[in-house]
Amino acid sequence: MPITVEPSSLSLNDVHRLLKLQEEPTSSFTDFLTLDPLTDFERQDLLKIRNDFWRYLAAGKISEGLVKFLTLAPLMRAAGFYDVPIRLTMEDVIAIAIEDEDTSIRGRMDILAVNNAQATTAPPFWILVIETKNSSVDVFEGLAQLLTYAFKSLGQQTSVWGLVTNGRNYLFVYLRRGNPPIYQLMPELSLIDTEDSIRLLQVMKAICQLENFQMRSP
Repeated sequence: MPITVEPSSLSLNDVHRLLKLQEEPTSSFTDFLTLDPLTDFERQDLLKIRNDFWRYLAAGKISEGLVKFLTLAPLMRAAGFYDVPIRLTMEDVIAIAIEDEDTSIRGRMDILAVNNAQATTAPPFWILVIETKNSSVDVFEGLAQLLTYAFKSLGQQTSVWGLVTNGRNYLFVYLRRGNPPIYQLMPELSLIDTEDSIRLLQVMKAICQLENFQMRSP
């Protein structure tokens, strides 16, 4: 009988085995992205986001839903993810059939940003896949889920960015199609650290503004 599993139940080893994903050494953001300086307005906006989050964190654990509301929503707006032709969706269901095993993976992505400009003629291009956790959970605990969801996009495009966060820490991953498909972890960033928070918004802006985000594989 076929077995259906949820991404949240998978370990990183499970993901490597089932999806044939292979990790390559940690890379630098600047190997893939052009990070532009922030404007004074963006720095002030970022400082407010940091202060709001810290005020809630100092009072205790922050739920997954509140992490999205306090940090991801304002960060994504500041980075340009609310602008046309990008479209945000939440709780999209994904399903992956494992060809050489009687197993399928089925779950719901937290947040997906897509370029919807050519949606009438081709599948939307996935720009950024986001998995969120509550503030007490280590971001690495969400990595297997994130990789599973992001892997789904490699059927229609050559690469995709992913992000897993607990509000305080942000771990980006870059996936590329290949034989086998590979992923690279980026340096972890903290919203609480001043320099890290600046780099965080720079990275999100750069991913949003990638010149080739409308490109699709042949």
